[in-house]
Amino acid sequence: MSTPYAKLPGWVEYGLVPLVNLAVAFLVAGLVVLLVGENPFEAAYHLINGAFGRGEYIGFTLYYATTFIFTGLAVAVAFHAGLFNIGGEGQAYVGGIGVALACLWLDQVMPWYVVFPFAILGSAFFGALWAFLPGWLQAKRGSHIVITTIMFNFIASSLMVYLLTRVLKPLGSMAPQTRTFAEGGQLPKLDWLLSIFGLNVGTAPFNISFLLALAAAFGVWLLIWRTKLGYEMRTMGHSPSAARYAGIRESRITVIAMMISGGLAGMMALNPIMGEQFRMQLDFVQGAGFVGIAVALMGRSHPGGIIPAAILFGVLYQGGAEIAFEMPSISRDMIVIIQGLVILFAGALENMFRPAITRAFAVRGQRAAAVVQTKGA
Repeated sequence: MSTPYAKLPGWVEYGLVPLVNLAVAFLVAGLVVLLVGENPFEAAYHLINGAFGRGEYIGFTLYYATTFIFTGLAVAVAFHAGLFNIGGEGQAYVGGIGVALACLWLDQVMPWYVVFPFAILGSAFFGALWAFLPGWLQAKRGSHIVITTIMFNFIASSLMVYLLTRVLKPLGSMAPQTRTFAEGGQLPKLDWLLSIFGLNVGTAPFNISFLLALAAAFGVWLLIWRTKLGYEMRTMGHSPSAARYAGIRESRITVIAMMISGGLAGMMALNPIMGEQFRMQLDFVQGAGFVGIAVALMGRSHPGGIIPAAILFGVLYQGGAEIAFEMPSISRDMIVIIQGLVILFAGALENMFRPAITRAFAVRGQRAAAVVQTKGA
């Protein structure tokens, strides 16, 4: 039987341990860059410069981060209830239907600030509905949540192809996408936010859904740590038997947690559909549902950790494009390798360095106690 890890201070648990894992991931990534004959320090420079060198680059970084905040929160909510929701990809796809329907219905007659709440409700509703089915199957039929959410990703992808080629595609159009939304279906940019710091957002699609993502992060914090429902979810996640003994209905928590998770994943669709493309088209999710798993793992399923983790992956996406442009020998596949190393050390190997860090703090605590005893004597 495995021995549980000793409890560490919060700044170590949520700060130092992830930073150590991240440093090792980038160190190994540097060795990979070195093996292909390139300078890892030059690659690091292009990574940072491509993500933060100009206002436009920062805008793109935060645009990607917005998407990953939503999907990271979605995975985190399920984690707290002891569920591994890897269906964020499909839930985001189906959430896009809610966004598209709201925009197609109201974009020509209403301003964006009227359409936006309907799009939020539509994306959350459709995403929650798509997550309800795997949650219900787990709660009532014992179907494993991992298997069902994987399969529902494929079903959602096929559903999207059908809708965009048979139902929502305008007459006479060959492209599998909806019509372009009118101004009422387009979210305004947050150029004013970056202009406070003297930065120009340029062509970056950094839009108001970023503020919604921050509000969602605060809402998840309130839900998980300040409500009865959140307490029940955490209890079930830590010990299902204890939750059952306390009278908590496991099936109810499973379904509710999955619906909240799916709703958050569905809201991710607001960013690309209303904030960048101004239409719904195939593959608008672009793997964000799976990146959300890494973001939640790296952020320790806490909103305060998920936001910087999402920004980190925004840096990898935007800065990685700059590396591929400036250093042609480092292809986009190499950037995916770097992202995979971050996921590996921040997720699968997150506890690799924890025993050493725990021992270091134990020794430090013993020394401090010895000093206090010496002074007392």
